[in-house]
Amino acid sequence: MPESAGRHADIRGEQVEMPCRDVMPANMTAASDIPQSIGGFLRAEPEHLREWVVSRQARLAGFCVAVIVAGAGVYGAVMGSWRDPLQALYTGIKLPLVILLTTLGNGLLNGMLAPLLGLNVTFRQSLSVVLMSFAIASIVLGALSPVALFIVWNTPPLTIGTKLSSPEYGFLQLTLAVFVALAGVTGNVRLVPLLRQWTGSAVTARNVLLAWLAGNLFLGSQISWVLRPFIWDSKRPVEFIGPEHFQGSFFETIFNAVCRLVFS
Repeated sequence: MPESAGRHADIRGEQVEMPCRDVMPANMTAASDIPQSIGGFLRAEPEHLREWVVSRQARLAGFCVAVIVAGAGVYGAVMGSWRDPLQALYTGIKLPLVILLTTLGNGLLNGMLAPLLGLNVTFRQSLSVVLMSFAIASIVLGALSPVALFIVWNTPPLTIGTKLSSPEYGFLQLTLAVFVALAGVTGNVRLVPLLRQWTGSAVTARNVLLAWLAGNLFLGSQISWVLRPFIWDSKRPVEFIGPEHFQGSFFETIFNAVCRLVFS
């Protein structure tokens, strides 16, 4: 039996010191590189995420954009299939576009807010972290696509007689929107260990997370209002962006609806 892992016998039977070799260089390289599987990305180990954000931003961005286009695109196509194949194509394009535009806006916004809240990151690092959160959310959306398809398949189809106030319209719109909201919250919460390690404070990590969620809500709502991945008027033809989409805003519409309910 050898005396230790670092000692070996030479041809004369004498013990000589041999340099110890690291037995896990491949594993360490694979762990520090951009993940080659969805499971590796969803584990969201803080030390690996931080290394990707700091030193592998270009490869991380390419990976996340591809995941967003695939996951959110499939979910969007399922949503649009309630009307017809062309709407499925449009919505499959619009939902990833909503996510990417929201990522760009919130990456810049969070790059300014994060240092004020105690997280010292650059704009590029902030954009990378936000992109990772939406990539995780898109993976969740892709996983929910079969469930969404089952709901769409069993909901009465959208016809010329379907109104915005119809029960099936409201049910499907609310259900699919809740799935998106659930995926978005999951993507942000999954990065809490990274924020906690980066800031060294659970309170600061929570404040940064709440600021990011608020930014996603306000900016994402308005971008969704313009692109309308959830709202289709059965009386209008299928179109990518209609002229009426640029009128008003999401928040103005909500305010007017509340006023009608309260004062009518």
